[in-house]
Amino acid sequence: MPAEKIILLVEDNPDDEALTMRALKQSKLANEIVIARDGNEALEFMFGTGKFEGRDVSHTPAVVLLDLKLPKLSGLEVLERLRADPRTKLVPVVVLTSSSEDEDMLRSYQLGANSYVRKPVVFGKFADAVSQLGLYWVLLNQLPPKP
Repeated sequence: MPAEKIILLVEDNPDDEALTMRALKQSKLANEIVIARDGNEALEFMFGTGKFEGRDVSHTPAVVLLDLKLPKLSGLEVLERLRADPRTKLVPVVVLTSSSEDEDMLRSYQLGANSYVRKPVVFGKFADAVSQLGLYWVLLNQLPPKP
């Protein structure tokens, strides 16, 4: 098993990306953080295609932090595809979004999200939320054994 757990951050907003990265670093999670800036790129990483051709797809992320409002493929479409494939069906996905639409939350859970977190507007609260998410999903959460 690889020593370092990956966090896949799927985020198209450069400001939110920078804030998330800063918060994860402040929480001292020494993980590899891979950034995908649209839905297609997230799926390419997960399935080892496109610019991630040849990546060892058996090394799945400890958690995917997934924004919903993405170019090319929405976060909901990414989630649907991850849950439809046996290789990624059980990878933890946390929807991390600014959407306050109840329909987005409901649809996320229907499609198999493990958690739904609204991005706080204030940086301090945002940093705390991201830090707690990282600590929980990377350090505490137990993943099922791979078949």
